Amino acid sequence: MNTDDKKRKVRVRIAPSPSGYVHVGTARTAIFNYLFARHHGGDFLVRIENTDETRSSQEFVDGILEAMKWLGLTWDEDIIYQSDRADLYAEHAQKILESGYGYRCFCTPEQLQADRDEAKANKSSMLYNRRCLKLSREEVDRKLADGVPHTIRIRIPDGELEFDDLVSGHLTRSSNDVEDFIIARSDGSATYNLAVVVDDHLMDISHVIRGNDHVTNTFKQIQIYKALGWDVPQFAHVPLILRPDKKKVSKRLGDKDVVAYREEGVLPEAMLNYLCLLGWSPKTDREIYSRDELIELFNAENFNSSNAIFDEEKLLAFNQEYIAHAGEHELAVIAAPMLVDAGFTTKYWLETRWEYLRQVIGLFKPRMKKVSDLIDQCDYFFSGDFQYDPETVAKRFTPEAAGWLTELADRFEKLTRFVPEELERVLDELAEELGQKRAALIHPTRLAVSGRPHGPGLFEMLTVLSQSVVIDRMRKAADYIRHNNK
Repeated sequence: MNTDDKKRKVRVRIAPSPSGYVHVGTARTAIFNYLFARHHGGDFLVRIENTDETRSSQEFVDGILEAMKWLGLTWDEDIIYQSDRADLYAEHAQKILESGYGYRCFCTPEQLQADRDEAKANKSSMLYNRRCLKLSREEVDRKLADGVPHTIRIRIPDGELEFDDLVSGHLTRSSNDVEDFIIARSDGSATYNLAVVVDDHLMDISHVIRGNDHVTNTFKQIQIYKALGWDVPQFAHVPLILRPDKKKVSKRLGDKDVVAYREEGVLPEAMLNYLCLLGWSPKTDREIYSRDELIELFNAENFNSSNAIFDEEKLLAFNQEYIAHAGEHELAVIAAPMLVDAGFTTKYWLETRWEYLRQVIGLFKPRMKKVSDLIDQCDYFFSGDFQYDPETVAKRFTPEAAGWLTELADRFEKLTRFVPEELERVLDELAEELGQKRAALIHPTRLAVSGRPHGPGLFEMLTVLSQSVVIDRMRKAADYIRHNNK
């Protein structure tokens, strides 16, 4: 970073198009910009690039902002909407035209396609052949007087095009490989490249951090900056996020909405931490970092140049770590609507038994990679109307088990302290009296109260279910065994 860059306040932006949901690639770019701004004490801005009315919708705008808020990416200043700025773009297209860097192009789409077809047949360059750059002043005026539709193109200077990138270093491209591209369409609307440059300049953006699939656009956009006499921001083209099949993560390929991960119970801190490490590294042997730690460590020097693979299992491993350290209340807030949607209970029931839900969450925390994992494991904490696992029934619900369950239930009923250590003591005593291993009692007891062969620690589970529920279910299971073994 040069001296001028250090003096200039850091101002970065995320500029999504509301033509679909937010996938992890867009979210990662937003995270990079947010952390970079906060690290340097700068500003993080949001711009919605919604000039394409046929593809943009308020629903997608809301989804973008919802995803940003969920990730905790708080922005500074009001959101900029490109749809409100058409006059600004037209004004600057005209300035480029008047500066001599731009020129009117009267070529029809059919003519341009014919030129490309001919170039392809001749195996020559398919870039625009500058036909309209050669028009005389009189020819241009005549076409304008006749109302011939036209676009505005920018003239690419001869020689090497170049810029310094914070990730890839010094990049060059021959002007022969960049055509005189259109900056304003025949209806007067701005193309992407013009709108982006005008917005970034007027928003005083100091650094443009985006995916390396924009490098080609950058060579073009720098010509617009020069045509308008503006300073060029510092660019950082970060590696793309790829799917496991090595294709770029995209909405088109059906990659998941970031908000869908929230609905499954991925914690925002885990998502931020994991995505941050795709294309950037703190250069330590750690992987788990708090938001404040990432802000302190985040710098441009540690960007990676190679593309990163998004591995959902790795994300869930991060999430499991965050769940293990999350508070039961925080997890209960996430789990409660899932339990209601699953039909296990009602919102009112949970609100009046919040401590019970916290205890259930505490039991399953070590068994969850995402909070929604709870739904497949905890039904018996909310209803006794469950089926016993048939394979385990055949193995554990023996005729002898009926008597054991009845006796153990009687002893549990006499306890004045229904706590794990007392429950374990009583079960161990009975097993010793019967000459059985403790597992002979543990397995049928678990099946009796949950219907399942596996779950959280038995004695902790019994304590949360409560004395009356446990005793009732054990006696019910004993009756079931006797009825089915007549």
